[in-house]
Amino acid sequence: MALSIGVLDHFNIRTRKLTETVRFYEDVLGLQNGRRPNFAFPGAWMYSEGRPVVHLVDISPTDEPQKPDSGVVHHVAFASRGFADMKQRLQSRGVQYEARQVPGGELWQIFVRDPNGVMIELNFEAAREEGSAPAQAAGDIGSQ
Repeated sequence: MALSIGVLDHFNIRTRKLTETVRFYEDVLGLQNGRRPNFAFPGAWMYSEGRPVVHLVDISPTDEPQKPDSGVVHHVAFASRGFADMKQRLQSRGVQYEARQVPGGELWQIFVRDPNGVMIELNFEAAREEGSAPAQAAGDIGSQ
């Protein structure tokens, strides 16, 4: 058997804004709040395509300080589908985002921040998407 690190399983966010964060991942990104083990601390697991890809831990009952952003992790990326639909979803909810095309044109990207300041990168294979190339959206959300 060859050694492999595999693919990203999930990322974890420790937040004092659990309800707002769950709402963002559900309403803005379209993940589902799903089954979570009965841990001794509050939280939520957000699912994409049947997998719990975002684990949220509510730190509000603790003295742990809320970090202002994603710390040394700059962003978290998802391989995504439905570029035009996602842009429409973000616009309809008034969420700031940045859309761009990777040099060479094979990948379209959308960058958005969650309520905790975590940068989320959504990658779309241009060949699989319908419609025109991404136009830059108003509102800078920070350098990628």
